[in-house]
Amino acid sequence: MGTTAAVVVYGATGHTGRFMVAELRRRGFAPVLSGRNAAQLEALAAEWPGTGVRPATVDDPASLDRALAGAAAVVNCAGPFAVTGGPVVEAAIRAGIPYVDVAAEIEANAATFADHADAARAAGTPVVPAMAFYGGLGDLLVTAAMGEWTSADLVHVAYGLDSWHPTPGTREAGRVSHERRAGRRVRFADGALRYHDDAPSEQQWTFPAPLGTRAVLGEFTMADVVTVPSHLAVPEVRTYMTVEAAGDLAGPDTPAPEAVDDLGRSDQSFVVDVLIESGGVGRRATARGRDIYAITAPLAVEAVERLLTGRGRTTGVASAGAMFDAADFLRALGPHLSVELPH
Repeated sequence: MGTTAAVVVYGATGHTGRFMVAELRRRGFAPVLSGRNAAQLEALAAEWPGTGVRPATVDDPASLDRALAGAAAVVNCAGPFAVTGGPVVEAAIRAGIPYVDVAAEIEANAATFADHADAARAAGTPVVPAMAFYGGLGDLLVTAAMGEWTSADLVHVAYGLDSWHPTPGTREAGRVSHERRAGRRVRFADGALRYHDDAPSEQQWTFPAPLGTRAVLGEFTMADVVTVPSHLAVPEVRTYMTVEAAGDLAGPDTPAPEAVDDLGRSDQSFVVDVLIESGGVGRRATARGRDIYAITAPLAVEAVERLLTGRGRTTGVASAGAMFDAADFLRALGPHLSVELPH
């Protein structure tokens, strides 16, 4: 693209935020570091000379307006998104610039669609929530696999993580979501989010080789239950998680991710396996990669670049699959992700 467009990263000092800043720099953007802790932002900027710093807090709209002034886009990496999502979306709409976030919180993503669609559409501002490993990647895979189908009976999204070392941000977001649901669990069935107290069930899922058949928790519900039905006619979306990864996430002593290469990635590997059922016919799409936090950066930055080069399909609030050509988007992630789509 050959651009020096300024892109604000709100929550730049977090684990995912650092990946985002590095990816923006790699692709020729000028990242602007933002968030509430000025000292931490300055320390991070010292690692990348010439990087701008604009502190802002979500309870001070004027500070957000200053942070976004003159920027081309904003990427929100600061969870819990139940707290940060609304204020940063509203600031982006006031600034008239695209907004992308990496929210995995189901209710926060649902609120972005419910609360900001009209204002974003009226302003002609693209808003893409959940442009991340959870929510965005699954939605792109489902959309690409649907192809010419206009509807389906059931969508399965199975997450084959060999481990999950959660960041402090992941733990805090989970805590907030748990409190918002009063400890209940959630599913998407009969065309709506439904809350329940059913115990999680363990079952088997056969992932493509080499992962093979693994024990998974059924209805380990992730943001795909918001993104996929936001634009596809699917009455039920089920998501699954390998038992090992779910156990890691639940364990209070599971450590945060540890970098094992010069890109800061952990040794975690993943397979995302999508199966769509319609009238007794199935279609499958699969993505393989490394480090769920690291892969979020190329997903979000690819979205930013496409929005800034006129390759978004709409304005207002839209998921990844609705905003972009899903198959083309996934192919563009080739250096970071191995993808298999239906022929």
